[in-house]
Amino acid sequence: MCNLYNITTTQEAVRQWTRTLRDVIGNLEPSVDIYPNQAGPVVRNTPDGTRELAKLLWGLPTPPERMKARTDYGTTNVRNPQYSHWQQFVGVEHRCVVPVTSFAEPSPTPNDKDPETGIQRNYWFARDESRPLFFFAGFWTSWHGVRKVKDGPGDFELYAFMTTRPNALIAPIHEKAMPVILTTSEETEAWLTAPWSEARHLQRTALDDALVIVEKPATQIKFPQRVPAQGSLF
Repeated sequence: MCNLYNITTTQEAVRQWTRTLRDVIGNLEPSVDIYPNQAGPVVRNTPDGTRELAKLLWGLPTPPERMKARTDYGTTNVRNPQYSHWQQFVGVEHRCVVPVTSFAEPSPTPNDKDPETGIQRNYWFARDESRPLFFFAGFWTSWHGVRKVKDGPGDFELYAFMTTRPNALIAPIHEKAMPVILTTSEETEAWLTAPWSEARHLQRTALDDALVIVEKPATQIKFPQRVPAQGSLF
């Protein structure tokens, strides 16, 4: 679930919301789509105590018992943080928040094709039509292993975010889960600083009116309409 999301905001907006003191991502594109096993910005706690905006690869290490090959493309969503494999990441040192302005879920209707791309259509969700910033509650870790066979083993920093039961808006489209969303500075602060006994309660279903369905972001429009050329006046 949720294997595509979009960020259309500024670094300054992310830094101000999260009170980030260190930014190491370079320049964030004005609008960018994030797919699994690609780099995405997160705000995380670091060992030196500085809150940092950094780019990590999307997909935490897969539980060993679910591995079918030595290549690990990562697990994008954490549904059950009480599972033994995920318990190593629940401390504040491994928590992060993931900035987002809209996210996608594929249409559950068979053969529901996007006329522009010919592939299964996505439904896009945002806080409202203006697509304001919010965050996913996530985890991050350092990891050594193989993400791509051709590259061989390497050192990586990885992240994923939690999911929970879907609300009434998302359930007809994805009946199993939705991302855990944080929509206030108090919630992001609690996720980054509270002990797990408190922070775990943020894994709850969003209110039914917390999100709306929106048009796909401009980054997903493959064939933008041409602006008609103005005719000569002479």
